[in-house]
Amino acid sequence: MPLIYMIRHGRAAASWDADMDPGLDDLGRAQSEAVAREIEARAGRKLPLVTSPLRRCRETSVPLAELWGASPRVEARVGEIPSPTHDLKERGEWLRAFMAGSWAAGAEPQGGVDFMAWRRGVVEALTALEEDTVVFSHFIAINVAAGAALGDDRVVAFRPDNCSVTVLEVKGSALSLIEKGREADTKVN
Repeated sequence: MPLIYMIRHGRAAASWDADMDPGLDDLGRAQSEAVAREIEARAGRKLPLVTSPLRRCRETSVPLAELWGASPRVEARVGEIPSPTHDLKERGEWLRAFMAGSWAAGAEPQGGVDFMAWRRGVVEALTALEEDTVVFSHFIAINVAAGAALGDDRVVAFRPDNCSVTVLEVKGSALSLIEKGREADTKVN
């Protein structure tokens, strides 16, 4: 049964309502270097790397990829939750309201986005992994995985900090939560 080390990206240079695809700031880069050392110690061996296509996740994966001489595979299904709007102000307002609810309450497609299909895609991407893997992802996607493992329908089941490591186990087509990542009162970035 494969273990998944699901890492939230390091601190971004801009918030979700200020930039569509920011990279990391200086603290985020330092966090990504620290989590690379943590994963190296925890895993004890090189593992496949998977990353969201967004810059903050790709940049977070760089120190571990360099340490292991590996190239992360980009997987869109572990990317950020799609927004029903491209207007940055509206995007931030929508996300704050959406995060306060449950998946059942937010199941209606908005702006052409089917959130339930996106949620299923996150779980399918993770349960398709056949070996221990490190996955660089986002706040909401990590919550999807933890919620699926716990049977928790809330959009936010916990608040993973930047570069925290949430450990899941794949059991067939289901996920089991082994360890929640370090939590913080953090904003989505």
